[in-house]
Amino acid sequence: MAATNGHPFGTRIRRLREGMDLSLRDLAERSGVSAPMLSQVERGETSPTLSVAERIAGGLELTLSQLLRLDEADGVTVVRASERRRGGGRRHGYEVLTPPLPGLRAEVSLHTLAAGASTGEPDDPPLHEPGSRETAIVVEGRLRLVCVGLQYELEEGDSVTFDSDLSHHFENPGAGEARFYAIVAAGLRRS
Repeated sequence: MAATNGHPFGTRIRRLREGMDLSLRDLAERSGVSAPMLSQVERGETSPTLSVAERIAGGLELTLSQLLRLDEADGVTVVRASERRRGGGRRHGYEVLTPPLPGLRAEVSLHTLAAGASTGEPDDPPLHEPGSRETAIVVEGRLRLVCVGLQYELEEGDSVTFDSDLSHHFENPGAGEARFYAIVAAGLRRS
């Protein structure tokens, strides 16, 4: 099974696995494919069956189709406005602006908070993985970061960076809507 643009399938798997900081053993546990078989595939000594390739893709948090076409765009991924992953509720909405690719080291999202609303409500996503850092930039309105019980007041144009694996949430203390970008850099995985 060969990849597009002349890159071998095994090289792509190795690059993705290493980008996710996974050992062969880690990927074996995640995919259900033995580490020796994964090693042979990565070295190009064998071609996996479609069933095995699909399990490897699942271990890399991809569908087989995504894995087979990953490098068709020469490393450039465009996320169209209509394709953004959206979430939240009536008072806190967000859009993830970065693509859902494995090994991505940062996620960028745009948040909108209604007057008096806060993040951290029941339908919000959980806190970030250990070691993560977040930078938030206020683009409209006022914002308050509450991190481990301490409050930080932010005005339009202000930014803040903090350890996002700590207990935190944002509040909109203003009378109008508040909008901010959040950039979360992934934590280092523990081996």
